[in-house]
Amino acid sequence: MTRSARKSEEERRADLIEATIRVIGESGTLNVTAGQIAESAGVSPGLVFHYFHDKEGLFLAAMRSILTQYGSDVRRALAESKTPDARLEAIAHASFGMTSFRREAISAWVNFYALALRSQPARQLLDLYQRRLHSNLVYALRPKVCERAPDVARRIAGLIDGLYLRYALDTKTLRSGEATLDGSEGARHVMRAIAAECTEIHENDDISIRDTDPDPRAPLAGPQE
Repeated sequence: MTRSARKSEEERRADLIEATIRVIGESGTLNVTAGQIAESAGVSPGLVFHYFHDKEGLFLAAMRSILTQYGSDVRRALAESKTPDARLEAIAHASFGMTSFRREAISAWVNFYALALRSQPARQLLDLYQRRLHSNLVYALRPKVCERAPDVARRIAGLIDGLYLRYALDTKTLRSGEATLDGSEGARHVMRAIAAECTEIHENDDISIRDTDPDPRAPLAGPQE
């Protein structure tokens, strides 16, 4: 009896999901085969279709896995944060560290952005991530910038995504051999940007605000009028 045959269905599904993240992360593309993923997981290729119906179903399961890990990182960090500044630091460090900042997860996640361009379920998962990040940022920012929190949160979320993309494109870093990368500089950039936003708002109280919260998914516009 093989090692995979002794595993439960849940364990084999988890192995396939981890193998998907690993294979996409190593290849840097979604153009991988079910056979490559199954071989990395040590199971039969037929199990990919048995458990996930098709390759996109497996990609979506991998997206959910990364989001679940990221959500757990954020909740764990926020649970120990008692002040607005501590909550903001927790969000920043969770975005550039812990399990969601594994080398292969970074590369895979960026490729899932491409999947969202043609897959509505993938787009919905991406929207879920963006809305949760926006909500966490707004909650932590309100005591600091009051009604302007949603707009500041949208800009900070855009910075987080942009810095994450920088890490993903840094092939030297991704090939360093380290399982989890050091994203502390990214977190520091985010905290410096938040401090600058808060300072500008406090020094310019006459800046108007929007009537409604900005959509966290909308493209960033110019400064508020």
